Amino acid sequence: MASIVRKVLNLKLSRIYAAVPKRHRSGRNYIQRVNYLENDVVEDHRQSPLSKQQEVQQQQWDREALNVPRDFRYVYPDFLPNPEPKHRDRICELLEREDMYRRRAVIDLPEFYVGSIMAVKVADAHSPGKTNRFVGICIQRGGHGLRSYFILRNVIDGQGIEIMYEMYSPVLQNIEVLRLEKRLDDDLMYLRDAPHEFSTVPMDMEATPLPKGTTVPINTVMVRLNPRPWHQRWERCDLKGVEPFEVSQKLRDKAKKVAKPWEKYDLMKHYRETINDDESDTIMREIYSKKVHETRKSRTLTKKT
Repeated sequence: MASIVRKVLNLKLSRIYAAVPKRHRSGRNYIQRVNYLENDVVEDHRQSPLSKQQEVQQQQWDREALNVPRDFRYVYPDFLPNPEPKHRDRICELLEREDMYRRRAVIDLPEFYVGSIMAVKVADAHSPGKTNRFVGICIQRGGHGLRSYFILRNVIDGQGIEIMYEMYSPVLQNIEVLRLEKRLDDDLMYLRDAPHEFSTVPMDMEATPLPKGTTVPINTVMVRLNPRPWHQRWERCDLKGVEPFEVSQKLRDKAKKVAKPWEKYDLMKHYRETINDDESDTIMREIYSKKVHETRKSRTLTKKT
């Protein structure tokens, strides 16, 4: 083993000696006195196999991800990092995505949106069958990376039940989308202040899959709110899926004072609260290339078996 290491070192020294000009080759300890090397030699020693591997992998991703679907970022919003700079860490984000890939290889996390009707089965040590299944409407979806979550709501025996699930929790066993659809609003927390008929979903509801290639339908149902008091001041929110409701003139005046209609035109505010297109496109290309690679790998294993 020592002889092999000695040969490798001699080979590297001979290459460095050949790269040094002849006018600097004076004496046996010339390497300690000479600090001049050719640029190509320095670059060959500077580039590590890890950087070359990442460069080759990035080139492969660019070739495979030329046809990334336009709505891909809306299907996988949990892969987008937190836009606040104080919570950003590139290395942690990369490691989190690797963990998310491994978790998705174990459990199927389907496409869903706020307003979709879902059934979630989790491991529960206190239930008779050691599992618990809950059906409800997705009223909120948030978080970033491994901290992504979603909330399901249903009315059982006249009582509103809400359960928050962490998407990458190890207790999740199955997630099934019974009805894939969207709503007019991105947040349906106002269902808490609506009649139970708008939140009731049968626990034995069967799945109605959409034909492949069709767009996700938008449910345009208008929710009727109960009289005040509410859990939140909904008169201050721009709700599109709620029927017009009556409030006192005093509350309307207060809502106008705190209203900020110019924020929808504030480009810098939108830029600070979201991930820029270049970075999100890079992440989506990575996800799409991983998805394509896994699909090809599964097809190859199916053909061999």
